[in-house]
Amino acid sequence: MSEILTIEEAIRLGMGRAVTVGALSTGVVGGGAGTVLDIDQPELAIGVPAGIVIRPIFIGAQVQVGAATTDADESEILAAVDSLGLWTGDGTVTDENPSNMRTDLDKGSACRVGSAFTADMTTTPGNGQVAADPVLDMELDRAVVQLELATAAAQNYINLALRYEPRYPPFIVGPATVLVYFGGTVATVGGFIQAQWVEGKKSDLLPAI
Repeated sequence: MSEILTIEEAIRLGMGRAVTVGALSTGVVGGGAGTVLDIDQPELAIGVPAGIVIRPIFIGAQVQVGAATTDADESEILAAVDSLGLWTGDGTVTDENPSNMRTDLDKGSACRVGSAFTADMTTTPGNGQVAADPVLDMELDRAVVQLELATAAAQNYINLALRYEPRYPPFIVGPATVLVYFGGTVATVGGFIQAQWVEGKKSDLLPAI
């Protein structure tokens, strides 16, 4: 294309994608057995293959925080990018089939999308290096709360949510992976994620340099 597409134009042309993690009132448990953030067990991974570009336009996450045992307990959400490594499908994971943001078009994506990892995944750099744990070299957003006991253990009442809606969405050029995590020092009851992005060929979404 001779001109670079805006977000709205890309959605209108069928390039918008959306995925939801968690169903109704049942959230998914955070990585690391629901406690500490585990770099190789994310709650959402979007693997962007070579030749494809995505622009994340919205990531929302809501966590049902576990009961604190001390005032030092904390819980957090992290959205980040491995800008060099592609998740190719390993790990124990729930495969996701993103919806098109034009609801008259079929589901599907050029990206590999998975959620609720319960076994380790890896990313593979495009420069010939071997697969390894993701390298989170770009953070998109983070939310952290320190849990406070009301009068006794297990009586904290805290909401934890993240809303990433950038004014200037980055161009994530494959091979790369977008990852979302949640967890903390106490077990998470469950959590939910909503992610939206536009995707297309590099030639459609980026100028030649």
